[in-house]
Parts: sequence; C-alpha cells; structure tokens
Amino acid sequence: MNIPPEQEDKADVSDVAEERPPGSAGAVSNIEAVRSVMLHEARAIERASQSLDDSIEATLALLIGCGGRIIFTGMGKMGCIARKASATFSSTGSPSVFLHPGEAVHGDLGAVTGDDVLVALSNSGETAEVLALLPYMHRFSVPVIAITGNPSSSLAARSTTAIDICSHEEAGPHSLAPTSSTTVALAVCDALAVCLMQQKGLTPEQFAIFHPGGSLGKKLLLTVRDLMHVDDEVPVVRSDQSLQDAIFEISQKRLGAALVLDANGAMSGILTDGDLRRAFQGSDNPLSQAVGDAMTTNPVRVLADDLAATALRLMEEKSITVLPVLETAESNRAAGIIHLHDLLRAGIA
Repeated sequence: MNIPPEQEDKADVSDVAEERPPGSAGAVSNIEAVRSVMLHEARAIERASQSLDDSIEATLALLIGCGGRIIFTGMGKMGCIARKASATFSSTGSPSVFLHPGEAVHGDLGAVTGDDVLVALSNSGETAEVLALLPYMHRFSVPVIAITGNPSSSLAARSTTAIDICSHEEAGPHSLAPTSSTTVALAVCDALAVCLMQQKGLTPEQFAIFHPGGSLGKKLLLTVRDLMHVDDEVPVVRSDQSLQDAIFEISQKRLGAALVLDANGAMSGILTDGDLRRAFQGSDNPLSQAVGDAMTTNPVRVLADDLAATALRLMEEKSITVLPVLETAESNRAAGIIHLHDLLRAGIA
C-alpha cells in the first residue's frame, strides 16, 4: 500500500527557490536547497520501508535459492542503479552481473541460464526494453524479481515477485529527473544484499577475498607474519648482557628495541628506547647495567597469525611502536618483531 507523501514534500524548496531569484529578499540558500533534496529522498526511503510486505520474504527466498547468478537489468538511470546493485551483490559473496536490456535482445540473452534469477528495475514498470526480456525468462523458467514504483504495472504482473518502492514525486522542480525513485531502488537493493550476506553467514575473511586490493583488503587479509622481521633482522640480546651491548644491537638493527631471549629462544622481555632512557636517568653507570635490570618483563605482544590490523590497534591503544611476535600463545617462543613503520608502509593505517 502506498503511503501518500507528507504535505511538506509538495512544497519543495527548489520550487520556492524558482519563485525567489538569487539575491532577492527571502531567497533560499544553496545549503537549504541541497538539504531539502536530501530530506525529500530520505522521506521517500522511509515511506517505502513502511510499505514493505511479504514480497521481501519471497524475494530473499529466490535469491538464497539461486544456483547460478543474480542478473540485474534496468534502463536509463535505473540501469545505473542496477549496475551498482550487481557490483554490491558480487562483492558480498553473491555472484552477479548486469545485463543491458537493449543489448540483451540482440544476443546477450545467451548469458542467462535456467539457474539464474533476474532482478528487473523500472519505476514505471512499463519500460519497453525491460518488458521485452520477460518472454525469454518465462520460456526458460528464470524467476523474475521486479523492483518498481507501480505494483499494477505490466512488469509487476508478469514477475515471480515484485517489491513496491512506491510512487514518489522526484526531488527538484517539476519532478522531472529521476532522484527519489532511484535512491529508493538503490536502498532496497543494498538492503537485500546485506540481508543475503547475513543469511549466508559471510565472514570478514570471506569478504576480504573479494576485496584483495586497496586498504580494505590489506586490513582484512594481511597478517603479522606477512610483515614481521625474522631471523637476522631481529635485534636480540640476553638478560645478562650489558646495556652497552644492547645499544649496539638496537642501533645496528634500527627497530628501536631488542627482544630479550633466553638460551632456549623463549622471550624473557623486551628492551625499548624508553627502557634505555629510564635506565640512564636512574643510574650513575648505566652502560654496565644488565639488560635484565632495565627490560620490560611482560610486554604487549601479538601472534604471528594475528591480523596486521590487530597489531596496529594494540600499538595505538598502548602508544607503542614495536611489538614482539610469538609463534603461539602457549610457547612464549619469539617468531619475530614488528614495527609501526612496517604497518604504515603496508597501508594498514
């Protein structure tokens, strides 16, 4: 059931702005005009959300049961929304493609199989190019999901299920350019994608598989093991060595700290630049002082298989720049060391 627009929607700010030339008394500012359009579209989404019915359950059942791909189609501005929706579904674990309705009837229908589901977007529900696809879909038993502002349209009547996005006045003068209708259609497609992702139980790690590039993929895929320093790159000292020996090791490896290991390779602690400064402030002969007397004995640490983003979060929380890395939580054996600069260079921040 369509919910009639609120009375204030009928008096769009942009209409008022037309009657008040810029510079005249009481002219609407650009900020007010932009805010009016945004609020107009927000109210359209709210009205459409309140009109949702059992078609949502039927739609999600078709999408979840799809054994092939979810194919989106639409013409003009709705075609742009369909392209974006297809990209969103693919990125959230549901294989999807966009099918241009004009090209489809000239051969591209060969990409559609009986295992697929078609999602057709048309505000009027009478878009000729979209309706031309339906006989093929019916012939090969391809379910059709209509997303339309006209539940009495030909598209809605000839689809397996139809989501009513309600008929809205478009934002702006004379309700000409598709604005509110495309915004609502996009919001519905986003909501369906998120619901489908939740029902499939998509994990952050699975999500990252579809986003290997950029900072998002790095945050979700890179582990500490991928970035940590190992073997000869790791500054290592024993607790019975002098601070003078430790300073030489730290300066040579240039990581601002040294791991303190026992004879079996287990970690006794860490010696940082901060530990050294405190040792020099409290001793008359600091260079001869034993590492064990100055080190931090229970340092914050990470595991080699932790996400690199986890290491960054710990550094930010504790205001530190270096972390010892353990192979396992039980062994207390050092696997390496990781520095804040390693994370920054990898684009984790």
